[in-house]
Amino acid sequence: MSEKRTIEPRNVLITPEAVSIEWGDGHKSAYPHRYLRLRCRCAGCIGEWPRRQSLDPTTVPEDVQALDYLIVGRYAVQFLWSDGHSTGIYPYEVVREACPCPTCASKRPQGPPE
Repeated sequence: MSEKRTIEPRNVLITPEAVSIEWGDGHKSAYPHRYLRLRCRCAGCIGEWPRRQSLDPTTVPEDVQALDYLIVGRYAVQFLWSDGHSTGIYPYEVVREACPCPTCASKRPQGPPE
């Protein structure tokens, strides 16, 4: 049985416009700050059980910015956000699947927004 290998980032760069990630396979993703912040899956943002979106998007400032980040093991990245949030751990697989580039977006199933 083959194991699915997680693609790790080669480089993470925080710019005023976005969090840019160059992935190990050469793909480059640019995540607008608020887009990424709203995808936090920590217990405070989506609850512990049942896991439902509890973060009210209207409480996240339009100008929220990632200020810094930490690599968590070999599986995730954690951001410090300008709104004070810092508990979310973003698994690489989840971040990669959320890539907003046109190529990646066209591969996602279309449905109601998260």
